[in-house]
Amino acid sequence: MSTTQDLTDAEFAELDELLASTPEPLQPLDASMLDGYLCGVIVQPRLIDTDEWLPNIFDYDGGLLPDSVDAAWLDRLTQLVERRHAALMKGLAEDGWFDPVVLDVDEDAQPDPLPEDATDEERSARASYDALGPLSHALMPWVAGFQHAVLCFPELADMPNDDVAAALARLYRHLPAETDEEKEVVATLNREYPLKDLDDAIEEMVAAVADLADLTEAERYRVETIRRDTPKVGRNDPCPCGSGRKYKVCHGSN
Repeated sequence: MSTTQDLTDAEFAELDELLASTPEPLQPLDASMLDGYLCGVIVQPRLIDTDEWLPNIFDYDGGLLPDSVDAAWLDRLTQLVERRHAALMKGLAEDGWFDPVVLDVDEDAQPDPLPEDATDEERSARASYDALGPLSHALMPWVAGFQHAVLCFPELADMPNDDVAAALARLYRHLPAETDEEKEVVATLNREYPLKDLDDAIEEMVAAVADLADLTEAERYRVETIRRDTPKVGRNDPCPCGSGRKYKVCHGSN
């Protein structure tokens, strides 16, 4: 099967189950967070090898898989993840579009109540989450996965480019705002670029990722010019080894 053949619905469900089977105490990404993470990897200003980005999907806090992990489980999970990564790359490169994995959210479901001994930080985090609208509640896991990639590979956020910062803000509007500055940015986006419904919010989210892919493309595929430390030796020049013979009949004869 081609590595760019996207996953079927059954395979997405299988992938989610495989991720959930990650050995404890590791806390893996779920399928939606993984999807955002992969996009966050793809739009970086450098190409990142699978061996570098794959370990971060198994634990949100950077824990590593034990050496005793089931090889068959890891091989199947890796196969599915690499196919999704390739399909996302192809979609962004050829169409500037992809269908993100966004999970349904039951807005009637109430979050677990905070314990009486909850810290001020926990209460503030809950208030920030409650302040998000239903659209952001649906997109937050995907965007949290994208942010995970940006934290693991900070080159994107460190780019001195206002357009990159603006595109990131369009994504992070769906995360709980922690500072007054973040709250002001979200309020501005909601006022100037309101989202009508979930389809509109998903389209805007994908557009922001596609914009980031375009903004970083030149840097990502930049080819370094190789500079020689010493002048190039001609075939009829004296061999630099000091033998006194011409280069073509000495070290240049190989």
